[in-house]
Amino acid sequence: MGALFEDLRFRGLIHQVTDPAVERRLEEGSVTLYTGFDPTADSLHVGHLLQLCTLRRFQLAGHRPIALAGGGTGFVGDPGGKSEERNLLSADELAANVGAIRGQLTRFLDFETVPGDGGAILADNAEWLAPMPLFDFLRDVGKHFTVNQMVAKESVRARLERDGQGISYTEFSYMLLQALDFLHLFDTFGCRLQLGGSDQWGNITMGIDLVRKVRQAEVWGLTSPLVVKADGTKFGKTERGAVWLDRARTSPYRLSQFFVQSEDAVVGAYLRYFTFLSAEEIEALDRETAEHPERRSAQRVLARQVVTLVHGEDEALRAERAAAALFGEEIAGLDEGTLLDVLDDAPSTTMPRSSLDGKGVPLVELLVATGLLPSRGRARTTVEQGGAYVNNRRARDPDHLVVRDDLVAGRYVVLRRGKRDHHLVRFE
Repeated sequence: MGALFEDLRFRGLIHQVTDPAVERRLEEGSVTLYTGFDPTADSLHVGHLLQLCTLRRFQLAGHRPIALAGGGTGFVGDPGGKSEERNLLSADELAANVGAIRGQLTRFLDFETVPGDGGAILADNAEWLAPMPLFDFLRDVGKHFTVNQMVAKESVRARLERDGQGISYTEFSYMLLQALDFLHLFDTFGCRLQLGGSDQWGNITMGIDLVRKVRQAEVWGLTSPLVVKADGTKFGKTERGAVWLDRARTSPYRLSQFFVQSEDAVVGAYLRYFTFLSAEEIEALDRETAEHPERRSAQRVLARQVVTLVHGEDEALRAERAAAALFGEEIAGLDEGTLLDVLDDAPSTTMPRSSLDGKGVPLVELLVATGLLPSRGRARTTVEQGGAYVNNRRARDPDHLVVRDDLVAGRYVVLRRGKRDHHLVRFE
């Protein structure tokens, strides 16, 4: 187990620890630890990946992880990192979200092994927070903390300093509820360590204080850095919003492309955070990026590793084939969903299916109708010069006809002019 902390250091996963003795304690034997995930949606997103992978690293090193779904704290909402009050979810919404998240957690952790032998534990804090009477909470938890202490926490202070914002008592109480989580998990499972992002430092230290005051026991906290993109913006957000781990929200292809497009400046950090490659393998990819950035070798390895972890090896290979099909004849074999993913950024045109009756539609007419070329004359010249493609097959005959047999997934034809100008024609 001694290699764990060394590996965490190499990967840049240690931002703060509440006690340097944590390293020694982890070397001495198995430790039970936990990380919480608030169910604000019915899927986790790539912003959760670092903590999911870190829990997995601890389990592989022989420790016992607890994945805590915040069915109780989700009623309140963590004010950390938020500039305004969260919208509260209903009990039914939270229950549905917790159920969905539970399924995703099983992809990262081994819940089959008996917990006493290192198997992971799934817990939901609604089980102990929801039934707790208010007076018990105020007496048993609230009395151990001063308002001064709570206001000093960064997550609260940042909100109080924002003009016209402030913070409700509901969100102000979040840190006390999370502190109670640590106490409950300590009492129930002997949990001694809480992991979290650096924005969770204040909440984590509150839990440590509560366990110390109520049980006179020593527990610890370890935070990891927040993950950002090269420009400093929040990781996992795109122009379309969050990148999700649920394939219904974000397809494996889209997840793959998110990581393929990682900037050179951060791909080394992402390899450390989100893969289980060895230090030697990662350092070799660092050198490859520095010497041959145009190959994007590190980005491709990163994408394959993450998609395999989240969706399985078959989906990772399928995503790679879909990306390659964008410029290859394999595009004709893609299913509808993958085709639309691959060509999501391409312009499209809808035409009547009946136009394919008889001999079909002249390619020259399609090139003009879609705007790929401005005139029939230019279109004919482009075809004669080998610059026009139907489903990535070069068409050299200016009288080429597009027919029903050209349809991909039963209703689409992919036109391409030159190397990169794609256009999706939908026949309905």
